[in-house]
Amino acid sequence: MENYRIERDSMGEMQVPAERCWGAQTQRSFENFPIGWEKMPAAIIHAFAQLKKAAAQANRELKPEKMTEEKCAAITAACDEILEDQLTREFPLAVWQTGSGTQSNMNVNEVVANRGNVIAGTKLLHPNDDVNMSQSSNDTFPTAMHIAAATAIQGELIPAVDVLIETLEHLEKENQGIVKSGRTHLQDAVPISFSQEVSGWRGMLEADREQLRQSLDGLYRLAIGGTAVGTGLNAPKGFGEKAAEKLSNATALPFVSNPNKFHALTSLDRMVFAHGALKALAADMMKIANDIRWLSSGPRCGLGEIFIPENEPGSSIMPGKVNPTQCEAITMVAVQVMGNDATIGMAASQGNFQLNVFLPVTAYNFLQSARLLTDGILSFNERCVSGIKANREKMNENLHRSLMLVTSLNPYIGYDNAARVAKKAHKENLSLKEACLALGLMSEEEFDKVFHPEELV
Repeated sequence: MENYRIERDSMGEMQVPAERCWGAQTQRSFENFPIGWEKMPAAIIHAFAQLKKAAAQANRELKPEKMTEEKCAAITAACDEILEDQLTREFPLAVWQTGSGTQSNMNVNEVVANRGNVIAGTKLLHPNDDVNMSQSSNDTFPTAMHIAAATAIQGELIPAVDVLIETLEHLEKENQGIVKSGRTHLQDAVPISFSQEVSGWRGMLEADREQLRQSLDGLYRLAIGGTAVGTGLNAPKGFGEKAAEKLSNATALPFVSNPNKFHALTSLDRMVFAHGALKALAADMMKIANDIRWLSSGPRCGLGEIFIPENEPGSSIMPGKVNPTQCEAITMVAVQVMGNDATIGMAASQGNFQLNVFLPVTAYNFLQSARLLTDGILSFNERCVSGIKANREKMNENLHRSLMLVTSLNPYIGYDNAARVAKKAHKENLSLKEACLALGLMSEEEFDKVFHPEELV
């Protein structure tokens, strides 16, 4: 039988498992919101630990009579344990809780206070009076959300995009000079080099990377210092700026306190904008993955213009079948991110007066998108793109079978006559040269002089 201890909050007593560091408010939330299996993301808990540590340090400078050196040290030590993943089991709360994230803020406050008291060897810290000093859930949760989002983009997602860009640059260089048929509307089009095709993929990712970087500017602006409604009630003058400075020093990210706290507490527009950059990346990853699986389709009845790594059997019934599974995985990631974007947009539209109360679901979806894209891109790079090889023979065969090479004859015989050549060649299974000669539009010498598919790129 599990052992309990009694913890108290403003509503009375609660039984809390004896071995846990959390207190009464965490226990109430744990019991009142048994919804789903989605827990508050670890990235949010880490961001809170960074914030509580920075807040204690700021309070130490601004309110030394209340935030003593001993209290600051105990809070710092407990937060460091959270950041080192020593207290992972102490954060059991569901995403589906109060929309302000108050209960997760209090979960962190209670764990830091109780663990800090153990470290100090005395009942030194109170979760509200000390760990939450100069703060409110209404400014700490949006702040933690921005810290986690910015960290995920700058520290994880952009480096993953960099890796894939580098792989595409290598693929581009090693395939210089290979000319193939272009395709528009899934129909044959004029020639393109394979390296040009790859450069299009690279260019998409470079644009996505720039958009991700642009989105960081908004995420670096923090709500801390606004307390309950943006007025900064119960926080000393300059607290938000001082806490942001401490965070910036600790994370090496240029966090600042948003000068307009009323905006920072009630609006999620920065999260919407930043997730829009994630959605743009997802859309481009969908396009790149689809191009790759189309180009590798076959091996005999498809396009077959590239070879991709064969990682695992593709069928439980068809022996020898191999599928483009990494492409399928990243495209599923892409549609999940697009769904998350719809959720975040709806959540952001629901702010009322001085607070938006769709914060946990916004944080959960944003961080899921960032994590899926990071992991998905790295896997896609390592297990698919880095192993792409051009099927030069197939590319050359398809190039010379393409009827759209007739476009190069437009300047010499005109658009209408070129269309006649293409239609005759297709209908009678002739080469373009044979059709052109049969129609008497050019001599063999004239045709050979101007018709050079490899030079059309």
